[in-house]
Formats: sequence, C-alpha cells, structure tokens
Amino acid sequence: MDKKALVVLSGGQDSTTCLFWAIERFGKENTAAIGFDYGQRHKAELVCAEKICADVGIEFEIVETPIINQLSPNSLTREDIPVEKEKPEGTPPNTFVEGRNLLFLSYAAIYAKTHGMTELVTGVCETDFSGYPDCRDMFVKSLNVTLNLAMDYNFVIHTPLMWLTKADTWELADKLGILDIVYNETLTCYNGIIGEGCGDCPACFLRKRGYDEYMKRKEN
Repeated sequence: MDKKALVVLSGGQDSTTCLFWAIERFGKENTAAIGFDYGQRHKAELVCAEKICADVGIEFEIVETPIINQLSPNSLTREDIPVEKEKPEGTPPNTFVEGRNLLFLSYAAIYAKTHGMTELVTGVCETDFSGYPDCRDMFVKSLNVTLNLAMDYNFVIHTPLMWLTKADTWELADKLGILDIVYNETLTCYNGIIGEGCGDCPACFLRKRGYDEYMKRKEN
C-alpha cells in the first residue's frame, strides 16, 4: 500500500518547498495539505497556500485554531505589538508563537489518522531558524514518539529542511522545479507582503540572504 502524506502548509517558502518535496516522494495522488488559521496578522499566507494547492491539484484543509491567539499574544497575532528586528539575548524573538508547532503537528496527526495517512511533513529547520524552540530536531523526534504512543499509530514526521540553510532550501526548490513559484507566490514576510516581501522584517532578511547566497552559488 502506498504511503499517504499530510503537509503542514502555511503558504510560506519553507512549507511550500516541503509540499513539492512530498509530491515528488509520495506522489500527488498520495499527498494532501493542512493549514491553520490562528489569527495571524499575515493571513494572506493561507490564500497563497490555497492557490498553490488548487494550481497543483492538491486537497487543502484549513483548520481554525483561535485558541493560539488567545493564549499567546505576540507580534504575529496582535497588530499592537511591533515585530522586533533584533532577537533579545537569551530569549526567542517576539514573533515566536508559544506551542504553535506542537499544536499544529498534533492537530495534523488527528486529521492524518482519520484520513489513513501516516506521513506528516513540516518545514521546521534548526539551521537557519529564528531561535524558535519548537523548530529543533529534538522536539520533533520527541513529539513523533509522543504522537505514536498517544494515538497508537505509526506516524513518521518528515523534516526535509531540518539541516538546510536558507540557501540550501532555495536550491532544493530549484531542483524540484518550483523556484519561480516559491519566489513569486509564497508569503514569508511578517508584514504580509507576498513574494519579495517588505524587505525589512527578520523573515524577509533571512529569505533574501538565502536567495542571494544561492544565486551566487549557482553562478559559480
């Protein structure tokens, strides 16, 4: 029996790259995606995710999770909290949404089990991350064990980008033949600007730096 995969898809660079990684690995007919509306400021990301899935012919489900916004006020969920450009020493930046990946992967696992899927795919990364503790490999491996025990089901959480730099992620997108899609149709910007973004927030900085590094690498 073919394995079926569920991709946690935000509509950003990383998760979109993971979507096409999953399609290549498991086949389009065995891949679906799930997104979460948690009251994020840049909700346009879900519009991007929906369009990309529609263009490719992938089933996409959006799940409402307002409890995250209620319990974890931060600069990605509240208009009155500005995005910090510099990460405070010893603490995650104020763009960190407490428990987000824990809940996203847990909800995704519930959906996956009820739809006969065993493979969960997420775009978390420990190499070029912003200091988010729930992007670490140790966390994902721990949660994988917990989900399997809690639901008596053999999930496998795939993290294709875990040890890649942003430049490496652009390279992977290029190898998958989706460089233009990721560059023009995804939303990574904390200020909600699709494609190149605002160019000023931390997410845009990491994205552009990685793109420029990959372009130089490609030229050489």
